[in-house]
Amino acid sequence: MLSQLNKLPARTDYVQAVYKALLDAISDGSLQPGTRITQEEIAEQMNVSRLPVLQALRQLKNDGFVEDAPGRGLQVTALNIEWIDKLYEVRGALDSLAAKLAASKKCVLDPALIKHGRAVSEKGDVRALIDADIAFHSAIYEASENPLIAKSAHLHWAHLRRVMGAVLQLTQRSAIWDEHQAIADAIQNGDEKKAAELSELHATRARKSLIHQLEQVLSSN
Repeated sequence: MLSQLNKLPARTDYVQAVYKALLDAISDGSLQPGTRITQEEIAEQMNVSRLPVLQALRQLKNDGFVEDAPGRGLQVTALNIEWIDKLYEVRGALDSLAAKLAASKKCVLDPALIKHGRAVSEKGDVRALIDADIAFHSAIYEASENPLIAKSAHLHWAHLRRVMGAVLQLTQRSAIWDEHQAIADAIQNGDEKKAAELSELHATRARKSLIHQLEQVLSSN
């Protein structure tokens, strides 16, 4: 199961590199819920010492991505639909606030964000799709000029990446980038109410779609 992990080049930031590599593998499904992982196996696969792996695993456990496995080692935490639903409630509120603040400044989001998103949607690259989606919303957080929004959303998005990864392996919501374009237009036009409402609606649609698909994923396992 760990064959998807690549060896790391010589560098000093091994802890965050290992953390990101494992989180990516959990998010795109390379490491499925319940998969047992050990320090030794990861260290050997990624060609690093056990210390940064230990620290990365501690961070992943603290963030809720891995948990103690029966016996020795850790395992990837199972997805919890009820908790995911609550995550989306928080995300919807943050996205709505960020869009409203960005619209108050009539910010112009980089059109390349949506162009790139549409392009990767056609290719079906799960990891690229997740990154493109996060990049769009992160641009709105930055445009809001309230750093607390991005800070608050950071950990939520780490978990949402995992949910999106589980679902996007099976299906994609085709309207997502049309919805992004509508949000960007409302922000650029300075329509605070519309930008906030569209962002809230976008999060609600994503929540319903992902949870519905995730229920099917979990029931088939």
